[in-house]
Amino acid sequence: MVNQVQRGDGTCQCKSDSSGASNSGGDSSKESSRCSTPVLDAYRSDRLRDKMRRRMESGDRWFSLEFFPPRTASGAVNLISRFDRMGSGGPLFIDITWHPAGDPGSDKETSSMMIASTAVNYCGLESILHLTCCNQSKEKITGYLAKAKHLGLKNIMALRGDPIGEDWEEEEDGFNYAIDLVKHIRSEFDDYFDICVAGYPTGHPEAESYEADLRHLKEKVDAGADFVITQLFFRPDTFLKFLDDCRAIGITCPILPGIFPIQGYQSLRQLVKLSKLEVPEEITQVIEPIKDNDAAIRNYGIQQAVEMCRVLLDSGKVPGVHFYTLNREVATMEVLRQLGLWIEDPRRPLPWAVSAHPKRKVEDVRPIFWASRPKSYIYRTQDWDDFPNGRWGNSSSPAFGELNDYYLFYLKSKSSKDALLQMWGEELQNEESVFEVFTCYITAQPNRCGHKVMCLPWNDEPLAPETNLLKDELEKVNRRGVLTINSQPNINGKPSTDPIVGWGPPGGYVFQKAYLEFFTSSENVTALLKVLKKYEPRVNYHIVNVNGRNLTNAPEMQPNAVTWGIFAGREIVQPTVVDPVSFMYWKDEAFALWIEQWGKLYEDESPSRMIIKYIHDNYFLVNLVDNDFPLENCLWQVIDDMFELLDAPPESPTSC
Repeated sequence: MVNQVQRGDGTCQCKSDSSGASNSGGDSSKESSRCSTPVLDAYRSDRLRDKMRRRMESGDRWFSLEFFPPRTASGAVNLISRFDRMGSGGPLFIDITWHPAGDPGSDKETSSMMIASTAVNYCGLESILHLTCCNQSKEKITGYLAKAKHLGLKNIMALRGDPIGEDWEEEEDGFNYAIDLVKHIRSEFDDYFDICVAGYPTGHPEAESYEADLRHLKEKVDAGADFVITQLFFRPDTFLKFLDDCRAIGITCPILPGIFPIQGYQSLRQLVKLSKLEVPEEITQVIEPIKDNDAAIRNYGIQQAVEMCRVLLDSGKVPGVHFYTLNREVATMEVLRQLGLWIEDPRRPLPWAVSAHPKRKVEDVRPIFWASRPKSYIYRTQDWDDFPNGRWGNSSSPAFGELNDYYLFYLKSKSSKDALLQMWGEELQNEESVFEVFTCYITAQPNRCGHKVMCLPWNDEPLAPETNLLKDELEKVNRRGVLTINSQPNINGKPSTDPIVGWGPPGGYVFQKAYLEFFTSSENVTALLKVLKKYEPRVNYHIVNVNGRNLTNAPEMQPNAVTWGIFAGREIVQPTVVDPVSFMYWKDEAFALWIEQWGKLYEDESPSRMIIKYIHDNYFLVNLVDNDFPLENCLWQVIDDMFELLDAPPESPTSC
């Protein structure tokens, strides 16, 4: 059940940066900058500043999104799901704020560093990590920058940061202004990072004057900053005047307006307090009478943001807009839809979810087994020095990392324990109860308790459109205990722009061999092996149990390409393979999910727990490939033949 690849507490976060009293477009552009497209080689080496430049040259407008780290582990799970949903609209980048009080540079799931790393590595989103000078030594800052580089982060927003108390306290052997941080990044890391700095359309509240603050902004840019994102504002003319003033003193880099869709009365008040801004009277006159009506305020905020963005974009001076989301999605997505900037491109760069880590930029081949668990695959291969490019090759000893912690926040199901029990059964009666769960997932019909099954341990999303092509056959086999966890139809030369099975750049053609992966009982496997003899060599199979008993007809353990594409001027791209060696690593994970994600929902030794354990201990994991992709898929006939053999009456003994 391969899923379509996904493209990328309400407290307000504001930039705070004092430069204070320092002494110191076209289709090809859209294609290359909307998503990480491995088959477009030129894009893979692009920096964020280069993407901006191309978008500006082509007149192709963009948007970007700001988020802040959550306070809890469950909040981190929800935020990563939000990244996937909001990433589907095609943001040029996202940025993650830095919270000095929240251990922001640690390995905690709620830290700024880990949230930004997850966005890059597991969600495939170009990301900017905020970094502040507040309460940090030069040595500590250097360590955080080195860690960010190691994690694949390429962009830093250099800020002074808010003081811990009322007034700023100088840090011994630290930095007191953003310009000092910019200079330090360039000194220690040369040109590795793209650097963003903050701008203040009405002047920083601690600056001597508006004009002085503009001069300090120019100093930051001259010191090595690549672009500017502004603090929020409430009138478009405020930003346009600021932009003109910046250009007049020689600031030529991109300057992005920070847009805050008003979403609630209290969040607006808190924002005004933190940013030391004044809300215009025309806004307060509207929201004061409706301050207790969140829906009315949100609707007003959406319209106010849309109108302001239209003025900015229509000016011809603003190439993109940056949104302060407050970790919410409804208002920002509605603004973007009304502006025509939210565009969900159904095409996928590859048949699997890409990572934005620089060292994976050449990766264009993966085993099919992790198709619905791409974050797990990325996690288990994060220590590889090289990644397959062009061909998978003979993986005699792939060094897949162990997956001992199934509750890493970016691998955990976004559904709560209570929700999973409602979907998968508060109490299981027998193996058929499990068959019913799989069948309800395939059919999207409610279970006997009236709850829709929206996920399985091997797939945390509803069925992908591609899998729906097989829905009827999948329903039939799951009802009888062929518990499918991955499948794809055979495809013979569909356009790469096909909305369901297409991937890669336009103008190409894609191909697939039919693939089916499932758990089933040992009795079924015995019959299946007899049936498969008459389908060789057309059908390749791998059959393995939890203990590693492996039955296969794969020739010399060679990988078998099951997805490929042909594109003008390029070699054939083979992004998905069935690899016998990798399958043995996948089987450990696939079997463990029975216990880790499903069995542990129930009490030890409970009947439900024992049913799941029995399946884990006794069932086999099977994958089948039909190599004759131009012909009608024969895998369903293989399964029918297996059932026919099982249903046949036993032969009566021959009498003498």
